[in-house]
Amino acid sequence: MSSSPPWPIGFQTILIRAVLYVFFIGAIAQGAYLEALYLPSVRFSELGFTEFTQTLVLATCCAMLIYIRQVLKVWPTVTLLLLAFVAASLVREQDYFLDNYIARNTWKVLVALIIIPTLVWVIKQRRRFLEEFAHYSNTFAFGLFTAGVLTTYIFSRLYGRQDFWRTVLQESYTRDFKNVAEEVVELLGYSLILIATLELLLLARRVYLARQ
Repeated sequence: MSSSPPWPIGFQTILIRAVLYVFFIGAIAQGAYLEALYLPSVRFSELGFTEFTQTLVLATCCAMLIYIRQVLKVWPTVTLLLLAFVAASLVREQDYFLDNYIARNTWKVLVALIIIPTLVWVIKQRRRFLEEFAHYSNTFAFGLFTAGVLTTYIFSRLYGRQDFWRTVLQESYTRDFKNVAEEVVELLGYSLILIATLELLLLARRVYLARQ
């Protein structure tokens, strides 16, 4: 019996993607450096490169997931859950603007309006979700997405703790160190989620073509 994957991908294609991903990660690191160097008035604030790039990355992920679900129609229940998670993250990143220009805790209401109906729908469609997830969980995209979530929502929070940086820097501590550490690691995590979503899009494209 053949052990080949149902939607094969060539080694050369994988190598090209890997090189592009290396350049992309290097670019965001360089962007953060240039932000610190040339944008002192807004660096690592809501108007800086890092925060703006986080928003752009999450918005791009949302667009790709909508395309996968609505156009390619691959794993619609799984992609709906992923879309809700990424969209909620996108809203969360706008908390400063929502709190200051609309009302405090607006972002929490919007996140609840995204997450609760999605969870209700996925629970109702749980058999279909589990069937789709059995395929998705065995992909490179799932592994990368998981790594991105762990980096953004676990590691960045722990690494960006005020107590940690106070211990490291002692009397030299300022809040800027904490903010830089947390925001840059968050951007790395979101970038992993972006790469994971792109990998899912490319896989969904192959699945779509195989169905034809």
